[in-house]
Amino acid sequence: MTNPGPGFLNISSVERETGLSKDALRVWERRYGFPSPLRDEAGERLYPVEQVEKLHLIKQLMDRGQRPGKLVREDAQALRRLAATAATESGASAGLSRFIDLCKAHRGEELRRELFQSVLRLGMQAFVMEVLAPLNTLVGTEWASGRLAVFEEHLYTEAVQSVMRRAIGSIPQPGAEDAPALPCIVLTTVPGELHTLGLMMAEALFTLEGARCVPLGAQMPVSEIVRACEAHGADILALSFSSSARSAAVTQALADLRAGLPAHVEIWTGGRCAALARPAAPAAQLELEHIAGALHVWRGRRAAST
Repeated sequence: MTNPGPGFLNISSVERETGLSKDALRVWERRYGFPSPLRDEAGERLYPVEQVEKLHLIKQLMDRGQRPGKLVREDAQALRRLAATAATESGASAGLSRFIDLCKAHRGEELRRELFQSVLRLGMQAFVMEVLAPLNTLVGTEWASGRLAVFEEHLYTEAVQSVMRRAIGSIPQPGAEDAPALPCIVLTTVPGELHTLGLMMAEALFTLEGARCVPLGAQMPVSEIVRACEAHGADILALSFSSSARSAAVTQALADLRAGLPAHVEIWTGGRCAALARPAAPAAQLELEHIAGALHVWRGRRAAST
């Protein structure tokens, strides 16, 4: 058959219905075995509506910060229970809603003050993991639903960047005697990638672990990233890719960077771009909660090589 029959959707329709990119659907099919579409006479994928419903639930839970690798293994009933629990927990995030309210009231200075007080009260690590990570998701949901205007989302972003830069600057630096055992990490994004909040959160956690961080902001040309790593004697290049990044462009940028950088410079990536999950990606994918462990492993490798 050349057209989807009753009860089936083609991949373009699934992308439109669920908000999941075609690249993500193909990667999950190879990596996790789900979705598992049928094929028409031309070899095009056809997705049963039951699978599309499950994809809907997975996307809802991903938008609340959960990862697809665990979700695809659950059946639809279990996912509905998870979605109901997440909705209840989102009600418990009323403590975060005050930040949203300040954005909508256009009270930028008060927003910065509230955020910085949270850093002081909780400490940097707890602030990043328990406040900023879920708050970013909440802001994204509010913006996507139209309940938060573009300029209000920008107000939030600027406030977070201001607070985070101030807080990172207050973290004590390790002594010179410890420097050889600690990595130098260059942090940036490639052209076309505008989002940097995740990168700044990673920078905060790297700095807490004693790493020397060199933040370069967003949209650095690949050739300049290579030059910066050489100039700063980087051990690690940290990159962030949002879910909106084009997989082909991400794959090409990572390949170009790997080819241009010395072999000892590791590339660590974070974000929700589907291309990062591909086994052949020339970079290590890293979640925020795993930063301390990854740096511990890096130090072990460094010690073994010297």
